[in-house]
Amino acid sequence: MTRNSRWLLAATALAVPIAGILAARAVAANRLHRDVQQLFAHAANGPARVYHESQLAGLPAPVQRYLRHVLPDGQPYLRGLRLRHGGQFKTDLKKDWMSIRGEQYISADPPGFIWQGTTRWFTARDEYVAGRGRLTVRLFGAVPIVDGHGPHYDQGELLRWLSEAAWLPTSLLPTEHLVWTAVDDRAARLTLTHAGQTATLLVRFNERDEIAACEAPRYFDDTTQLPWVGRFARYRRWHGVLVPTEAEASWVVNGQRQPYAQFTVQELEYEPRQAF
Repeated sequence: MTRNSRWLLAATALAVPIAGILAARAVAANRLHRDVQQLFAHAANGPARVYHESQLAGLPAPVQRYLRHVLPDGQPYLRGLRLRHGGQFKTDLKKDWMSIRGEQYISADPPGFIWQGTTRWFTARDEYVAGRGRLTVRLFGAVPIVDGHGPHYDQGELLRWLSEAAWLPTSLLPTEHLVWTAVDDRAARLTLTHAGQTATLLVRFNERDEIAACEAPRYFDDTTQLPWVGRFARYRRWHGVLVPTEAEASWVVNGQRQPYAQFTVQELEYEPRQAF
């Protein structure tokens, strides 16, 4: 956040009455509820598929170990989820951390998600819906200050969906659109094609055969790509499936990893697929 933007923040804070802030946040919550209904309404709802270990034949060795570890044989495919989290967030890599609470909704097929986070100052929304990515930020939930969309956001949000499929591990089983490629005994490359675009992650596994990190080039701004890293930790079995409860996102700047989001999952449900 620049010095000018801080002055704008302070000026706006004086101009927006408390009642207006509360009303704007209520509108944002209602919009989120409506859009989550639409996200899940467009998700596949055919006969439930079931995972069997025979599907792992031919996959890279660390991927086979991971899927055997996190999925019980006979696990029905997960169609989506909803979660709530707490944690910390930075609006600028050079600024201090601020507390954030958020909720996220993920559709497995077709790939899609909506995330909304709220801090003392702003409400942010990240999404990948119908093949399009978007980031919006509203000061106090009322004043628009960011509305990012276009090809760079489409790619970036598809990468986010692919990395966070660690919470929907049946979505990481191979299909004609999702392919694993061997790298070494602790890493593999994951490629997903959707809506005319392709996202590729380098996935690293830890000694417990869990996904520990995902790495890919991603647009930091309109012109610059930087290495982006997602990290996962503290796995627990949730509704029979082993998934991470801690997630961290970072940019790598001049060879140094700089985190900007650290989330801890507080609630996670695969059903019902609807807003909290």
